[in-house]
Amino acid sequence: MLQNLTGWHALVILAIVLLVFGSAKLPALAKGVGQSVRILKDEVHEPTTGPRDS
Repeated sequence: MLQNLTGWHALVILAIVLLVFGSAKLPALAKGVGQSVRILKDEVHEPTTGPRDS
């Protein structure tokens, strides 16, 4: 499904996002997404300290 996407598709999606959220809210939206990704990476790479049930 995603193999057919091109640069033009990305530009159209970016334009739609800009129209929906407005230019004033995009930095806050990007900050929130960045924090969420950072938390997800920390949780994935965090070693487990408890016993494993195999």
